[in-house]
Amino acid sequence: MRALLLAAALSGGTFAAVAQLPAGTRDAADTTQAEAGAAKLRAAESALEQGDFAAASQQLKVLAADQPNNPQILYDLGFAEERVGETDGAAKAYADAIAAAPSLAEPRVALGLLDARAGRVDKARGELAAAAQLEGVSPQLRGRSYRALAQLNERTDPAAASAALLAAIKLTGETPDDTALSAALAARSGDPASAEAAYRRALASRPDDIETAAGLAHLLLQSQRASEAEELLVAPLKAHPDDPRLVSQMASIYAAEGKTKEAIPLLAQLRTDARFASDDSLARQLARLYEGDGQHAQAEQLFKEVLAKNPDDAPLLDDLGSVLVRQQKYPEAQAVLSRAVELRDKFPTPADFGEAAGHLAFAASRNGQPSLTLQALKWRATVLPNSGPSLFLEATAHDSLHQFKEAERSYRAFLAIAAGQFPDQEFQARHRLVALEHMK
Repeated sequence: MRALLLAAALSGGTFAAVAQLPAGTRDAADTTQAEAGAAKLRAAESALEQGDFAAASQQLKVLAADQPNNPQILYDLGFAEERVGETDGAAKAYADAIAAAPSLAEPRVALGLLDARAGRVDKARGELAAAAQLEGVSPQLRGRSYRALAQLNERTDPAAASAALLAAIKLTGETPDDTALSAALAARSGDPASAEAAYRRALASRPDDIETAAGLAHLLLQSQRASEAEELLVAPLKAHPDDPRLVSQMASIYAAEGKTKEAIPLLAQLRTDARFASDDSLARQLARLYEGDGQHAQAEQLFKEVLAKNPDDAPLLDDLGSVLVRQQKYPEAQAVLSRAVELRDKFPTPADFGEAAGHLAFAASRNGQPSLTLQALKWRATVLPNSGPSLFLEATAHDSLHQFKEAERSYRAFLAIAAGQFPDQEFQARHRLVALEHMK
């Protein structure tokens, strides 16, 4: 039973006394009213037990109107409201329960979890941390608060997440879920050896756990042990051929092994399932596989499908622009890549923006736009060092604009670092330097 046993907390309530009754006696109306209220609460809790949350919610709203400071009723109301999808009502009921009984952990934990699911991460952290630190709370409830904190901080603050998880383990012992989470945290913290050991411990206790198997496979792939990762996933994928994480992970492994022909059918088949046909991450992964396999038209189609739903996705615009370049659709590529670099702050890293700017420079060069080529290269240079290709593009752009001194300087800079890596472009650079020398 999830209802709170709050009789002690309720015993301190104040009531307006009309007249002092003799010791040992009770007003008959009070007794009848109390019994009626208790019966209504029992009926509401019975509805909760039976899963009739809509009925429970209506009954508890009536009770809460009569007893607005009763934390048990308010907590029960929040519980019911949450399960019928009334998250705003649930949040208010939990908050009212906390205000009525600040020493109770249950409504704090419930509100923290609700806020976490709604993306109110800072609020959730505060509520869960407060619940974990309350005195007199059961180890199980404090452990639940710490574990929720660990999950909240997993991606943004692995050190804080590890500390919270350790606190939970000290309270209630380590569970297989704890072991798997500790593995993920070790991986995020740059400790692959500890992560692998934890993943293998978790798999030993739960050999059929898909999440753990996929997590370990990802770690092995990152460590350039693709063949081990493939071997690890063969059995789970055979048992769960339509699990998107396993399929996606195996496709990544095949791609790393150069087995693009094996990777593409896995994802293509999964996307025939209506549940996954509109999954953007799977579509992007498949598009990149098509691109790597030289199937540029198929990649373009998928990138455009995802972009229609995510028009301001800068990396996706870069992906589409790049595949358009490979098809020599330079004007369209230039337009797409120009849009991408306009969204500079939406790239995951500055280097990603720099790469996109370099792609724009190439498209603009092929599209006969030397001024835009130079502008794109300036943007690239704000985050990335010059490279052989970027210097060659710079030189040819200056050359096209008859900026011969600048062109000569860029050609020489290109040749200084090319060192035989770009024979065709090096031949062209030397030829142009001879021609430029005669033009002085």
